[in-house]
Amino acid sequence: MKPHVLVTKRIYPEAIAYLKQHAEVDYAESDDGLSADELLVRARDKQGLVSQLTDKFSAAVIDQLDGVRVIANVAVGFDNIDVPAATRRKILVTNTPEVLTDTTADFAFALLMAAARRVVEGHQFVHSGKWTKWRIDLLVGQDIHHRTLGIFGMGRIGQAVARRGRGFSMRILYHDAVCAPESVERELGLEFVTAERLLRESDFVSLHVPLMPETRHMMSAEQFRMMKPTAILVNTSRGPVVDEAALAEALEKRVIAGAGIDVFENEPRVDPKLLTLENVVLAPHIASASVDTRKKMSMMAAENAVEALEGRRPANLLNPEAAPQ
Repeated sequence: MKPHVLVTKRIYPEAIAYLKQHAEVDYAESDDGLSADELLVRARDKQGLVSQLTDKFSAAVIDQLDGVRVIANVAVGFDNIDVPAATRRKILVTNTPEVLTDTTADFAFALLMAAARRVVEGHQFVHSGKWTKWRIDLLVGQDIHHRTLGIFGMGRIGQAVARRGRGFSMRILYHDAVCAPESVERELGLEFVTAERLLRESDFVSLHVPLMPETRHMMSAEQFRMMKPTAILVNTSRGPVVDEAALAEALEKRVIAGAGIDVFENEPRVDPKLLTLENVVLAPHIASASVDTRKKMSMMAAENAVEALEGRRPANLLNPEAAPQ
């Protein structure tokens, strides 16, 4: 008998077709997602769940997932899942790393460039009909080449952003809980520094850290005051890493020059003040949103689920201690 799998939200059809080869699939084919109550009802007879970052698997929810053997998250981040609670229940949890690394790094750099060179303001200026003549200081921005890029988090995506910075002849500083291997530091010309030094010396600060208790609001009013008044912040990691209200105030008062933000504290809600500011580029959590990458993420999650349900150890298992020995 085939196992039963719940797919909580719309994903690419190739992944659904693959799942149907291996399981009976209950597909919530909607972009709305399921409420916690709806999720629990539809998960009752399921052995596998293919979830997305909008699905909140708290310990209270996980404790009610009787019979579930795997939660396959269609994301590299997994802060929506209480992994220790899943481990206690012997539920495997997987994610989709690596496939989105370069795509996310591309977008982080796109936000950096758009904020530095005022691309969105220029687009709006032309569309509004205000462009009537060329001026020597019309929408002047900041150079990127030969400037200093500070990166918080030197994992896969942080390293990919550093490679792009090298292409612009940038000096690259980084801070992380663990130093990158010496070979990576040499290859990318990285300099490990304290968080305070990174903030004070960087022209651009890009965030690539997971959301954990110690990274929540790691960028707040105190950190913005350390940055250069000409500096630009880029966040493609997780929204709560940045104190959104403090960021809005720092941008409004020109404590820092600008920002490029793809993720927010209470998505899809955005701090109202941010929406009034011209010196911030805002995107709706689309850093990994290329056709190829989102297809690969969907397929990887489906493959993770099938591997777990067939008794094999998934390639992207986050809690191996929950796996049968």
